[in-house]
Amino acid sequence: MNDWSGPRHMTSSLTVIISVRNVQGYLTECLDSVLTQPHSAEIELVAVDDAATDHSGELIDARAADDPRVVAIHLATASADGPGAARNAGLDRATGDYVWFVEGGDRIVPDAIAAITERLAAEKPDVLVVGVARESWDRKVTRLTAPGAVPSGAAALTGPPTPLGGLVIRRDFLAGHAIRFRPGFGESISFAYEVLAATGSVAVVEPVCYVQRSPGRAHPDVVGQYEHVLSLAPKPSPETVRRIGGELLDVLDRTPAAARGAMLGRISRLLGAHGVSARRLRGERRAARLRKVAGRVRGKLRKSLLKAYYRWQLRMPIDESLAVYAAYWYRGYACNPAAIYEKAAELAPGVRGVWVIKGEAPPGVPSVRPGTRAYFRALARAKYLINNATFPGYVVKRPGSVHVQTHHGTPLKTMGLDQPRFPASLGKFNAERMRRNIAKWDFSVTANRHTTLLWDRQFPIKGETLETGYPRNDRLARATPEEIAAARAEFGIGPDERVVLYAPTHREWHQVFTPVLDVDALAEALGPDTRVLLRGHYFYDSLGFPPRHPRVIDVSRHPSIERLMLASDTMITDFSSVMFDYAVLDRPLVIFAPDWDVYQAVRGVTFDLRAEHPGTFASTFDELIAAFRSGQVTSAGAAEFRARFRERFCSLEDGNAAERVVRRVFLGERLV
Repeated sequence: MNDWSGPRHMTSSLTVIISVRNVQGYLTECLDSVLTQPHSAEIELVAVDDAATDHSGELIDARAADDPRVVAIHLATASADGPGAARNAGLDRATGDYVWFVEGGDRIVPDAIAAITERLAAEKPDVLVVGVARESWDRKVTRLTAPGAVPSGAAALTGPPTPLGGLVIRRDFLAGHAIRFRPGFGESISFAYEVLAATGSVAVVEPVCYVQRSPGRAHPDVVGQYEHVLSLAPKPSPETVRRIGGELLDVLDRTPAAARGAMLGRISRLLGAHGVSARRLRGERRAARLRKVAGRVRGKLRKSLLKAYYRWQLRMPIDESLAVYAAYWYRGYACNPAAIYEKAAELAPGVRGVWVIKGEAPPGVPSVRPGTRAYFRALARAKYLINNATFPGYVVKRPGSVHVQTHHGTPLKTMGLDQPRFPASLGKFNAERMRRNIAKWDFSVTANRHTTLLWDRQFPIKGETLETGYPRNDRLARATPEEIAAARAEFGIGPDERVVLYAPTHREWHQVFTPVLDVDALAEALGPDTRVLLRGHYFYDSLGFPPRHPRVIDVSRHPSIERLMLASDTMITDFSSVMFDYAVLDRPLVIFAPDWDVYQAVRGVTFDLRAEHPGTFASTFDELIAAFRSGQVTSAGAAEFRARFRERFCSLEDGNAAERVVRRVFLGERLV
């Protein structure tokens, strides 16, 4: 008998059905991920306690008592036939036009519900398929599915199974086709296939909406589920049967050894009934694995040969006229190295530069791809190696070569050899590897005295510190009205529009981009004459949703942060070192840092930004909006804070930093 608690609800557009069994450590995060989303006021959440033996049931009841959107259901006993019974109980209680099945240990991506309900209202499909990601035990998130054209109807069996969390389904459609979860484990597979096979009305939301923590339980019952799947087609093709056989064998590999013999027999009989030999299929899989192993062996052999080639090239004479440039771990042409490269072409034309870039280089920029013969030859023979991050540990510092570390920001956060004092921020930090890298640097470029003093301890080098200002900021210091107008025109910004650039930094405790500022709400609050540019940090993948407000532009993938700064009138940031660069423009700067105390504790800081901010410091959304509406952001008081900030951090940014570096490094001139 089911125990239903909580009031009856009005019909909602979406019911989220959460099945819960012994996931108390993750359940609160799961519930929060649904209930705290913007635009979730009209949803219904049905939480089904599948006779959990931990505190999950109590957590559900507490939430139902506090939130009228939540209905708690308690099953008297856990079904021995898998979680399908709990999901069916939730489906029986749902009132929403659509239902979304969520595991109690998984979570929903911020803003997913708004995107989903909008698409459902616009297209009214039977099924909405959404992107799914997987989160591993160490909180690393990787995309699992990116739905494009989802096969449905007769073609449903031609594609791989869709994760249950990737399906939002019209409730009347399920009732009309009498589709429910079948007994046994692996029930979500047969359910998903049956749903897609019964419809031709499918819509898609491609961004990730659902984060799955478990790959699913491997159980022999899955054979019966696939038997049902194959029965959905009058005569499944041999290709479909072989693909499903491959999926079954994948499950077999993860099944406890004691159950594998009987399970293999069931698989053989199922595939044989459709004219496919399980033995032959297993042989093909073994051959494929052997090919994969051979490929890995070939890859290792190739790497060994390339490393040997590199060691041979190290015996060749240094090319006195060759400079190798890199930025952000070979991500592209950018930052201080790019500014130095351009100035060197002007002042030291006898030195030819080549870039290491994973993707495509800009037109006219010579480049090599990592891991190629040309790459190893350039690294071995170059006189100059210029980077704003680090070259791999295998790169040798040859006698007579010159390594220039330009860095890529003024440090607010604790860095380098000071970082072990803050263990929560360490990640893959390796102090000994860092010491070896630091020992290779002949020059270390700093933007100001604050940085010089810190890095003498955090990145101690035997070489020379070049306190020159940042070469990348020359463009900001020398910006002309024509360049600013061109930057604004690129984004279609009118001359009378106010442009606010929001550029938050990476937070070590967030594995995906989790903005602390709702840019859609910001744009709405600042009014019709304001455009907001959102610049997400490059560490994050595209998990999450682009802004939806018509006056917000997502510029996270724009290649030039400098151009974005030129286009803007005001910047909002948090702990990002971009604040020091933006201050060069002497434009209003706002720090929005509701988690400042957390950042101090987790990452460590070099000064109190709350007291020594560059104009305005806000801790809440209301404070932020009030600062704009009251004029405080552009006030004389804010300008005084900014002036002190600029005097401390921007006094060297006169537009000539790149020239100073080039004259010292390439031309051997002493800095005055």
